[in-house]
Amino acid sequence: MPKVSLGILRLILATAFVVLIAANARPVDQSAQAESSQEPTTQLDPPTPRVSGDEIFRELLQHNDLRNAELKQYSAIRTYEVINPSGKLYARQVVRLDYRAPDTKMFMTMFEEGSGLVRHMVFKRLIESETDAAAGKEHHDSSITPANYSFELLGEEQAGPYYCFVIQAIPKRQDKYLFEGTIWIDAHNFAIVKIAGHPAKRPSFWIERADFVRQYQKIGRFWLPLKTRPSYV
Repeated sequence: MPKVSLGILRLILATAFVVLIAANARPVDQSAQAESSQEPTTQLDPPTPRVSGDEIFRELLQHNDLRNAELKQYSAIRTYEVINPSGKLYARQVVRLDYRAPDTKMFMTMFEEGSGLVRHMVFKRLIESETDAAAGKEHHDSSITPANYSFELLGEEQAGPYYCFVIQAIPKRQDKYLFEGTIWIDAHNFAIVKIAGHPAKRPSFWIERADFVRQYQKIGRFWLPLKTRPSYV
């Protein structure tokens, strides 16, 4: 690969960011109902007395186990984009994601445009990484559990239509599959509503730091990713 191409790619990634949007996510045979930085910037409500971050996550894991036992499969249309802060588009790829329990994710490209180099070096690697992580390849445990994180309850606040516990997640090891940041957990359903942070380890030679905000949506009884966007510190 010519050095000039890699140099252009590095310049693009230094001044641009990746946007991931999941649209029309729908569990199969289920009917659908109907950004910030890493740290919360609003005044939080005081935390519930005698409740800790670890206790909230124990509830989260129990509820996740119940939901996962029922979620056999779902499909979603995703759009990956690399754009710069002024809005210039370098590349876009639209894919269909099909999930099959317990650990299979399959991606099919439906549309693509822009730089083939960016699509190969960025989108392809993102998709491969997610596929491998779902299948447990290379023994990457990226689950949000007490085995991988320490949790501190920061407070509570309203996040859109959901009243949430706000928790700081501190990774227990430097791993690009883990993150450091803040998690919003719905206080009624014990489901993750939003995550804001950055990878615990620099993700690649090309990317100095990758801050992100990931939001989830409730579809029927299930909570699925809605979109992931960058955030600037």
